Amino acid sequence: MRLSVLIPVYNEEQTLEEVIRRVGEVELEKEIIIVDDCSTDGTGAILSALSEEGIVVLSHDRNRGKGAALRTALAAATGDAVIIQDADLEYDPRDFHKLVEPLSKGQARVVYGVRSLADQKWHLRLGNRLLTKLTNLLYGSGLHDMETCYKLIGKEVIDSMDLHADGFAIEAEITAKILKRGHRIHQVPIWYFPRLEKKLTPLDGLPTLWTLLKLRFTD
Repeated sequence: MRLSVLIPVYNEEQTLEEVIRRVGEVELEKEIIIVDDCSTDGTGAILSALSEEGIVVLSHDRNRGKGAALRTALAAATGDAVIIQDADLEYDPRDFHKLVEPLSKGQARVVYGVRSLADQKWHLRLGNRLLTKLTNLLYGSGLHDMETCYKLIGKEVIDSMDLHADGFAIEAEITAKILKRGHRIHQVPIWYFPRLEKKLTPLDGLPTLWTLLKLRFTD
C-alpha cells in the first residue's frame, strides 16, 4: 500500500526540516506532498532547497488556510491512502505503522490516531473534548479525538467527498462526511506532545462547531 503524506505548512521554519526528516525515515512506501500556504518566514527557502525524490512541493500565492492547503495536496495525491501531517513536532510519524495496519489488513477504510490531551492547555483540552462529544451526539459515533491531525483515509473514501472548508474546520468537515457516508472510524492510540506556544482561543473553535451542526442537516 502506498501512502500519501499531506503536509500543510504556514510559517514553520523552526520545525519543518525535522518533520520532513522524520516522515522520510518511516519505512513505508509513500509520497510526501507539502503545500506552503504563503508563509512569510523562511519556510519557502527551506522548501526551495528540497530535492529528494518522492517529495512534491506546492504553494499558494496568498494565505488561504489549512483546509485549502489540504485540498491542494489532495488534488496531487496518488497513493492508496492519505494521512495528514502537521508541520510542527506535536506528532510522531513513527505512528504511521500503527495507523496503516488496520487499513492494510482490510479491517478499516478510515483510521484516526487518538491523543492523550493531559498536557494541553486547559481551554484547548476542554474545547477538544466538547467538540468530540458534540460529534458523537450529532452523528452517533464513538470517537475519542475528533480533532486529531492523524486521520488516515482510503483514497477512494476521501475522493468521494466534496470538501469546502478553508481553515481548521476542515477536520470537522472530513469527519462529518466520513460518518454520514456510514464509514466506521477505527481508532488507535498515538504519541502526542502539545506545542504550548500555540495562541488558540475558544473563538477558534466556532467555525468547527458551526461546521458540525450545519453538515448534520445538509449535504
